Amino acid sequence: MGEISVFESVTLDGVLQGVGRPDEDTRGGFGHGGWGDGFADEVIGRFVGSRMEGTGALLFGRRTYEDLLGHWTSVPETNPFTEVLVNQRKYVASRDADTALAYPHSTPVTGDVTEAVSGIKRDVEGTITVLGSGELVRSLHAGGLVDEYVLLIHPIVLGSGTRLFGAADRADLVLEESVTSTTGVVIARYRAK
Repeated sequence: MGEISVFESVTLDGVLQGVGRPDEDTRGGFGHGGWGDGFADEVIGRFVGSRMEGTGALLFGRRTYEDLLGHWTSVPETNPFTEVLVNQRKYVASRDADTALAYPHSTPVTGDVTEAVSGIKRDVEGTITVLGSGELVRSLHAGGLVDEYVLLIHPIVLGSGTRLFGAADRADLVLEESVTSTTGVVIARYRAK
């Protein structure tokens, strides 16, 4: 049986929107895109690399799937992410049953997402990593399906933007691991109780 691991970059005030690029996610007039620029270092690189090795499958919301894979497959420099993203088994949650998935090893997840993801957890061995996909994460959190949260907490406060948990109900978590990067990013791994 698989476990759901949510892997997110967030600000100190919990914003996950638009971490990578200025035009990544401007919904709601969000003007702080690219806020994660300048924080990457070797500590984060090693941690992310070690986490990707243990992944049995990736789980995305459709918008994150298209953006993330579209970006990393168009980057000309060699990097450790493109090969993993393309070759790993991927599940993509979408409200549209006719969604066309452009990348190999991709399976659409439609209908009741919590029911579908419960089935995926039963069928997949290892870690099922959710990258980005804030709306999907909030649904999985509400459904009690998340086993762990790996948060890269950046030392920045934006004051606006989509937050990871939104108005979620209380959830008690247990800190399993924490590492601090040279740029002040706290990498915290929490287990759901």
